[in-house]
Amino acid sequence: MKRPTRFRKNPPMTPSRRSALFGLALLPLLPRLALAQATTSPALPEPPDLGPDYRAARSSFRTHLLRRGPAPDQGDALSAPPGAEGLTYRSNGRDLVAWASPAGNPTGLRPAVLVLHGGNAIWHGHWTDLAAPFVAAGYHALMPTLRGENGQPGDFSAFYDETDDVLAAAEALRARPGVDPARVFVSGHSVGGTLTLLAALAGTFRGAAALSPAPDTRLFFQRFAQDVRFDASDPREVEMRSAVCFASGFRCPVLMSHGDRETRSSASIDLTVARARAAGLRAEHRVVAGDHMGSIPAGIAEGLRFFASL
Repeated sequence: MKRPTRFRKNPPMTPSRRSALFGLALLPLLPRLALAQATTSPALPEPPDLGPDYRAARSSFRTHLLRRGPAPDQGDALSAPPGAEGLTYRSNGRDLVAWASPAGNPTGLRPAVLVLHGGNAIWHGHWTDLAAPFVAAGYHALMPTLRGENGQPGDFSAFYDETDDVLAAAEALRARPGVDPARVFVSGHSVGGTLTLLAALAGTFRGAAALSPAPDTRLFFQRFAQDVRFDASDPREVEMRSAVCFASGFRCPVLMSHGDRETRSSASIDLTVARARAAGLRAEHRVVAGDHMGSIPAGIAEGLRFFASL
């Protein structure tokens, strides 16, 4: 397990100073590059520590989208892959598709995991790579599409409004026959890993395992500029998408893992862990063998061990 960096309190930061540090750090954004190829992070000022109440912060913030439309990736047809069944769940007045393992026996409750796919669309391979290992380990799994993905209604916002969909999908999972509502976990990879952290700040889960997440989304948006559809000159837009800014408020134990060949977010994960631990929370950072995609099996194995320890 990686040793966390030493926690230090951030000095008071005025809105104008935050704008200079956070907004200008994003602009100009770098071109969209292949994910997880670089091994060093750009020099950026330390993200602010905005306190433990991400829920309250979300209640008073609305993202300002400068461009509206579907998610940038296309994905597969929404017919359920082998081993899963299709269903719909409701989020913010819209019906969205999800895939789930077959409903269980209502008299024999078992743990469940909300599985969040990588990228900005869902593919059948996501179920095989990310959900099936949890099902094989005895968990009920549900993998949702999010607004704007795969022809679904709604506007893509890059993490923020999608967090509402994640929380709505979690409620649909809790209501599934055979699911123990007290043992619902969340796990995701890449984009799904970042959403896992935001869900652990805003929702109610027994534990969270984020594979290859970006807790400081400045690093993500520098590499994926085409995903920025919000007003990037407003520092709050990025802060509200960055779990590191609210790490003292995780509402469940959190594990963050990544491959030893993808270290771009390693320092920001260390800082996230340090801030959470300074608040008395359980947070862990583990490095497994592999690159961004090759590390998935080992990351899931770590997640399963972490969940079992809870």
